[in-house]
Amino acid sequence: MASAETNAEALALQALVWTLGDESRARRLLDLTGLDPSELRARAGEATLLAATLSFLESYEPDLVACAEALDIGPEQLVAARATLERP
Repeated sequence: MASAETNAEALALQALVWTLGDESRARRLLDLTGLDPSELRARAGEATLLAATLSFLESYEPDLVACAEALDIGPEQLVAARATLERP
């Protein structure tokens, strides 16, 4: 059985892929994180980056809802995944 953190990471990775699928949304994420595309690729599996991606989606509800719909989950699952990834 997978841990909650593993599930949160998998969900956040899916959300990251969804986010990067739209050029303007991807540019906003890069601008807000200060990362360039190569840094983003190198750090894509880090919990802090994944949590930041989910926080980015939470900051604009239409994106959060659209991402959740694309992943066939509830928006609250993305919020819960961020909270899990941010735990020490």
